[in-house]
Amino acid sequence: MLQSSNFWVRLTNWEYWPFNVVYAPLVPYYAWQSIKRRSFFWFTASNPSIDFGGMLGERKSEIFDLIPKKYIPETVMVSPDISIEEVRAILEEKKIAYPLICKPDIGERGWMVKKIANEADVISYLNEIKVDFLIQEFIDLPIELGVFYYRSPNEEYGKISSIVAKEMLYVEGNGTDTISELIIQKPRARFQLEELSSAHGSDVLNKVLLEGERFELVSIGNHCLGTKFLNGNDWIDKELTEAIDSLAKEVPDFYFGRFDLRCESIESLRKLKDFKIMELNGAGAEPAHIYEPGFPLLKAYKVLFHHLGMLSKISGENRKRGVRYWSTKEGLAKIKEIKLYNRQKD
Repeated sequence: MLQSSNFWVRLTNWEYWPFNVVYAPLVPYYAWQSIKRRSFFWFTASNPSIDFGGMLGERKSEIFDLIPKKYIPETVMVSPDISIEEVRAILEEKKIAYPLICKPDIGERGWMVKKIANEADVISYLNEIKVDFLIQEFIDLPIELGVFYYRSPNEEYGKISSIVAKEMLYVEGNGTDTISELIIQKPRARFQLEELSSAHGSDVLNKVLLEGERFELVSIGNHCLGTKFLNGNDWIDKELTEAIDSLAKEVPDFYFGRFDLRCESIESLRKLKDFKIMELNGAGAEPAHIYEPGFPLLKAYKVLFHHLGMLSKISGENRKRGVRYWSTKEGLAKIKEIKLYNRQKD
């Protein structure tokens, strides 16, 4: 019965559909752009300073090196064979306190991104991770956003095309049911039941919450981990656009992508105060406000086609400025490298 309910929820809410299913209608348009640009890997010219344009397989550590330090959390890249003693030394040297974030240097869709509460969690993470990863300061600011920005290389000013606000996965108590029972009652949480059971353990899951008491199940703002994405485009105005445009221009040769950040308020972000960039995604980024529950599918495709068209336009204009597209040989080698990495991480 539960499986049948999950299937029906996924079927009738396209935000849960597999990535390949959602993006299939864009394949002919991508093929047309490839013919138009005379290159299958035309997108590599979109963000010349980011490996592969930021479509796939880019290292987060290299992107952080492009961003002024004042805008990012304290972040250290380490190898998977690091010892707990070495981790202790890094945390002391960099003054990174618990909780903190660990995430793969190359990763996508929330894989192995974890909030680490204590040293025991670090040890558990070290036992599981098989690739280079980042130890990152946890930013405890109340609002998490994904702000999509693009700018034509021929134009002085860019624009914000999407803002997604992220509501972390939680359950709310009724004074009777356990956290585990509340999870089963909430489809968005129920899809994560196996992961949540592993993350929290029976002691937590058997707890009964008071009436109206909230319990945050996941502290990572990723749709694949159950975060609810909300349309924040009403916040886009001249002041915020100018602020993000100014911020984006401080990143060398960045023209298309999404800032994932935390801020104290929208007003503070408009003044570029009290915020931190947790990640910067390039050509492979999505205008994630379309994943708001109930967002019309046809309207979502209009947004996706528009952004793919802008990616092509920006890449073409950079090509005219002397930025070359990756060759087919280079692009296929990169894809092979990504496949090898994916096998390694498993």
